[in-house]
Amino acid sequence: MAWLILFVAGLLEVVWAVALKQSKGLSEPGYLIIAIVSMLFSLGLLAMALRTLPLSVGYAVWTGIGVLGAAVVGIIWLGEGLGWMKALALLLLASGILLLKFSH
Repeated sequence: MAWLILFVAGLLEVVWAVALKQSKGLSEPGYLIIAIVSMLFSLGLLAMALRTLPLSVGYAVWTGIGVLGAAVVGIIWLGEGLGWMKALALLLLASGILLLKFSH
């Protein structure tokens, strides 16, 4: 159950990062509210997951999901470029997340 909670927390990290981007420097209140609420829920779920998962694994996986998810959203929906070096970096991030998951 902790892994599912951690995964949802990571997805909410993506939500707040994208909402923060869409807030245009905190000038769009609707997106700012979405960012703050999703941030709070993400941190709360992370705290719940860390009750049973080791910090070294849980925090790294949570952050990794956020980084990977935000990058994918940026590429697919926000029109950011994807060169071979960025693709390799994202593949390495995904590999690291999986290795951490299976290390516990």
